[in-house]
Amino acid sequence: MDGGKLCRGVRGATTVESNSKEAILKGTRQLLALMIRRNEIAQEDVASAIFTVTRDLNAEFPALAARQMGWIDIPLLCGYEVDVPGSLGACVRILLHWNTSKSQKEIHHVYIHDAIALRPDLNKLPPVDWNELEEWIASQLSTGKSGKP
Repeated sequence: MDGGKLCRGVRGATTVESNSKEAILKGTRQLLALMIRRNEIAQEDVASAIFTVTRDLNAEFPALAARQMGWIDIPLLCGYEVDVPGSLGACVRILLHWNTSKSQKEIHHVYIHDAIALRPDLNKLPPVDWNELEEWIASQLSTGKSGKP
């Protein structure tokens, strides 16, 4: 490992408004952007990412959102979440494998929208300025590169 970095997991989840390409990509971009910014994740330190969706979401691969943000060389994988009866629907989840010198206790997991109910114990996200977040995402899309804020 480089400079004492270990591979750590960073979790996140969100819900989306509909089973449409636009809603899945927008929700995934917002979640990924918050995970990046909250943890100060540099693209070159991401080892891989797993994206899952609930069975009611099949209009687009959520990993495309990461590709749009410049994650071209990072291995990405999409799959379905286990379909447990009564579980939260319209949900996108992300698990990032990140090389970092931070301890696991220093990692900030991100749960937004209705997905906050999945891990209320981890919901320590400060209030989100959604307009500012969308501006940051747009800047990443135009450069095709995401990293430290």
